[in-house]
Amino acid sequence: MGVEKLNLNQIWELGQALDADRGGYGRVFIARSPEGEEAVAKLVRKEPGAEREMLFDGAGKPNVVPILDSGEHGDDWVIIMPRAQKSLRRHLEDSGGKLPLAECVQVLTDIATALDGLDGDIVHRDLKPENVLLLNGIWCLADFGLARYAEAATAAGLYTRKDAGTGPYVPPERWRMERATTASDVFAFGVIGYEIFSGRWPFPGPDFRHQILHDSAPRLADAPPLYASLIGACLYRAPQARPTPADIVARLATIGGSPLTGGLAALAQQNSEETARIAAAQQYQSQQRTEEERRSDLFGVAIDSFEAISETVLAALTAAAPTGRVTRRQHGSWDFAVGDAKLTLDEIQKTNPEAWAGDGSAPFDVIAYTAINLSVPWNGNGYQGRSHSLWFCDAQTAEHYGWFETAFMELAFGRQQPPRRTVPFALGPDDRARTALSPVLDVIQLAWPFTRQEPAVLDDFINCWADWLARAAACQLSFPPSMPERPTQGSHR
Repeated sequence: MGVEKLNLNQIWELGQALDADRGGYGRVFIARSPEGEEAVAKLVRKEPGAEREMLFDGAGKPNVVPILDSGEHGDDWVIIMPRAQKSLRRHLEDSGGKLPLAECVQVLTDIATALDGLDGDIVHRDLKPENVLLLNGIWCLADFGLARYAEAATAAGLYTRKDAGTGPYVPPERWRMERATTASDVFAFGVIGYEIFSGRWPFPGPDFRHQILHDSAPRLADAPPLYASLIGACLYRAPQARPTPADIVARLATIGGSPLTGGLAALAQQNSEETARIAAAQQYQSQQRTEEERRSDLFGVAIDSFEAISETVLAALTAAAPTGRVTRRQHGSWDFAVGDAKLTLDEIQKTNPEAWAGDGSAPFDVIAYTAINLSVPWNGNGYQGRSHSLWFCDAQTAEHYGWFETAFMELAFGRQQPPRRTVPFALGPDDRARTALSPVLDVIQLAWPFTRQEPAVLDDFINCWADWLARAAACQLSFPPSMPERPTQGSHR
């Protein structure tokens, strides 16, 4: 079999595959020119939505691995680059996982110089030790265009890729699907600076998204204050608060010389502590924002699933009682009246997390709530009907959300007011409901087990309410003979 040729601007002979560092995008081979020049050929599969021009936007910049040749070969785009001595990842592995301070400063200076030379016009998007290569004694950045190409090809960003070599370096704004900027590369730079000095990632995983958005990186306690404060500033959650590459280069130049003494040492230590304080404040802001986004997304799911339940129930009722009077309202709420009895599905409401969480004793999370109410005509016994709560929550399994039906009752021994005429009754997620769900015996208790309701399994729910509605329309519905009507023990966590 003949040697495979790459016919680009010049002809390259394709050699053996290289054991490329983990996390690379594309396949890597040795390539030789007709003059015997040895280089590296990177073959990247042509993907829909990603054009060839995306691959080459780092060429000609300082401390960036140059592109010697490029073109296409069958189903692949091809990039020819000089063969580097090794990657920073391989160098770390050969050095036991971390580097001495002076070498850290030199590596970071080379990387920061490359970022500064990009003038903010080009963003790497996937900066990590695998993409930092030692070339002619200088640590250079590689795979600029590949990061952008991969992003366009997946149409979902690099944070959707599963390799563990990328997750630790993804900045908060990218986890939130916001646009990558130079500040995004600065965050990844900070992770590298933390890793090469300490031998570990600031956010150890495996849930990098949660940790980067919620947790603070441990301080580099053994690092000089100037180094620790610089790396801490690069890891700020707010992109606009991170230093620029030019500022990083300047600050690195002050590290590694003679140790600071006296007032300058005290000032440097104070600056390091201030960096940690700012990071802590941004952590709180990030947690608040992330929690709001999470709840907003879940509330959207709650609305969609509630409307599906609502339509299923209403369709069954109108099929059984076509003369029933229907009044529709927004987001799936409605009234359905038969004679003088009326069944109402209330509008969905957002939960106030503070009102529900209270002192932290809430047994589970509630995103939204509503109620279904049956009003009965006067029948002489004072009974006015019943209502059940519908909560969108993770009542039975943590972080598994759905709509759950439940209801509450009032114990006679603690009653301080006239007895309720609506039995059982609905509550929203508040302190009364929270107390009712606690082990403490209180006036208000659970009267109906938490029962998950989904459009495909609503038979029991529909039959119960249809039966109660029919009896109410016939003036035959009265106080339940016993409470609770169904066992409630163990129905929620």
